[in-house]
Amino acid sequence: MTGTERGPRERMVFSAAQLIRRDGVGATGMREVAAHAGAPRGSLQHYFPGGKEQLVNEAVAWAGRYAGRRVARFMAGMAEPTPGGLFAAMVGQWTDEYQTAGSLSGCPVAAATVDCASTRSSTREATAAAFTAWRAPVAEALTSMGVPSERAEPLATLMISSLEGAIILSRAEGDVRPLRTVARELAPLLDAAASR
Repeated sequence: MTGTERGPRERMVFSAAQLIRRDGVGATGMREVAAHAGAPRGSLQHYFPGGKEQLVNEAVAWAGRYAGRRVARFMAGMAEPTPGGLFAAMVGQWTDEYQTAGSLSGCPVAAATVDCASTRSSTREATAAAFTAWRAPVAEALTSMGVPSERAEPLATLMISSLEGAIILSRAEGDVRPLRTVARELAPLLDAAASR
C-alpha cells in the first residue's frame, strides 16, 4: 500500500514510525508528523485524543506488525529456507537501506523503548507487544525449518536482539560492518539448531 492509498490516520501512524526511527520519540512532534503525512493538523486531536503517547504507541504497534509480516516475505524469497538465511534476509533489509540512502535510520520500536519505556507504562507495553509481534513469526519460521519448538523462541530473541544491537552499532559507526558481522557469525549457530 502506498502512502497515497492510506487515509490521514494511517498516514500519520506510518509517518510517526518513520520519524521516530530517524529522530527518536523526543524529536518527533505532532505537527511534524501531520506535515510529513500531508494530513490536516486539526485531525491530530480527532484521530489521537490520547495525544503523542497514543500516536507513538500506535506507530510502535504498526512497526511490530510490519516486522512480523516481513518474516513471511523473507521466507517466500528463499529457495531453500535456513535459519541463517532468514537472519541474513532480516539483516539485508538494513544493509540495503544503507546502500540506497547512504545512512541508516533505526527501528522505531527500539527508539520508543529507549526513549519512553521506563517513564510511560503504556509505551513499555506497546513496545513489548511489538517485539512479540515480530518474535512470534520468527520463532514460527524457525520451527518450520526444523528448529525444535523449545529453542525457536529463544533463538528468535537472539536474532532480534543481535539485529537491534548491530543496527545501533552501525548507526554509531556510519558503516554496516556490525550488521554484516552478526549475520556471518550467527548463521552457523542458527543453522546448527535446525534438526533437518
